[in-house]
Amino acid sequence: MPTSVPLPPAGHLVLGVGIDVVAVERFGRSLDRTPSLARRLFAPAELVTPSGAPRAAASLAGRFAVKEAVAKALGVPRGMQWHDCAVVTEESGRPVLVTTGTVQAAAAALGVELWRLSLSHDGGIAAAVVLALGLPPASGRNGSGRLAP
Repeated sequence: MPTSVPLPPAGHLVLGVGIDVVAVERFGRSLDRTPSLARRLFAPAELVTPSGAPRAAASLAGRFAVKEAVAKALGVPRGMQWHDCAVVTEESGRPVLVTTGTVQAAAAALGVELWRLSLSHDGGIAAAVVLALGLPPASGRNGSGRLAP
């Protein structure tokens, strides 16, 4: 039986959308060539599966695509630290985004309260789509509906 995805609270809007694709083989070669890269991009828990086995390059590429998509959904905030957004896996297997530090601060500034994400890898490509959801601030908006500078 499929796991239901919780609906956002009433009134929440899509405040940002991000999408990214990563070539799995190329990403895997980068990880092999630069062993410290994985530690710079991923929190320790992201590097292993729930059973403790090392994640395959395709899985890591998908998680990196999520991080890139988050950056795009937030408007590519300056100083974003990769460890401040992590993809964790629920017991059901559903990936969930956890934000802290620089990413949480950028999200809060935009009114983002919830994240929805989808990631996949097939045919040598990892892809991710991220939705940033929240209640837009009542003030601070200009006539176009965009945040005022």
